[in-house]
Amino acid sequence: MAETKYTAVVAATGEGRNGGRAASNDGLLDLTLAIPKELGGAGGATNPEQLLAAGWGSCFLGAVKITAAKKKVTLKDLAVVAEVTLHHTHETGDYSLSAVLHLELSGVDQQTAEELGAGAHQICPYSKALNIPVTIDATVA
Repeated sequence: MAETKYTAVVAATGEGRNGGRAASNDGLLDLTLAIPKELGGAGGATNPEQLLAAGWGSCFLGAVKITAAKKKVTLKDLAVVAEVTLHHTHETGDYSLSAVLHLELSGVDQQTAEELGAGAHQICPYSKALNIPVTIDATVA
């Protein structure tokens, strides 16, 4: 069994994504949530899709660095832009997510960039945990 390294604890209260609150037990995260204007809400606060994109993008960036180090590849600049999209199927009322992870880096060729993205996807805990359609693209500057 894998060694437990850390457990994040966050409570969602109130109306959830519709004016609710998300707060961590250590007090470092304390957010008001809102439905985005694009979904007919008031906006003005973060939403669960943004939080997922922030977490996944940050985690994926770390996974790219680990993958590069294992391959002895030196990166000059690195960024991950994560897009998380909420979908709704009107016929069934079901909601689902998809994602695009844009890997932006320099200091490597296009093939190496794509290999780093694929390798990171294999080890990133978010990538492994989420069973949603995901596209990974790499852009070399």
